Amino acid sequence: MLRGMRTFVAIVVMLLLAACAGPGLSRLEPGLDEPAVLARWGEPTGRHALPGGGIRLEYATGPYGLQTWMVDLDTAGRVTQARQVLEYGALTALQGELPGMTREELLRTLGRPGEVRSGGRQGGQVWSWRFFSPFCLWFQVGVGDDGRVVDAVFSPDPACDALDDDRM
Repeated sequence: MLRGMRTFVAIVVMLLLAACAGPGLSRLEPGLDEPAVLARWGEPTGRHALPGGGIRLEYATGPYGLQTWMVDLDTAGRVTQARQVLEYGALTALQGELPGMTREELLRTLGRPGEVRSGGRQGGQVWSWRFFSPFCLWFQVGVGDDGRVVDAVFSPDPACDALDDDRM
């Protein structure tokens, strides 16, 4: 019980710190150039071309990370926005817009998933992202064999089952 409470407190503290800043705990002001972003946050985990010619830098926190930051740069290489994309409200709003997206659009929108597995009998793959949720959910997206999103759902995160097993 104490271990679970410590984990919860650590996550809350991390989220409070991250609410003010992204990787490296420093803010990115609009207008910063790409070298300044790289100096503050390091190399991104991904780069995605934006419609209209800009670039999106992806800062994913890994398979068990609860955040992915996207930093948009205009055609001149200057920051226009930096935002954390793995938030319940944003995922809920996005859920209905995902079907039909390509893999590339999905990666540009949410960044690399924490887990990819076979889609089973229906084929394709299931991509999963962890995010902070007091209900221990993760966001899963079905990607068909044609490379397009089929559906998106919230479901229980199996990592929580492992935590429950440790307490017994």
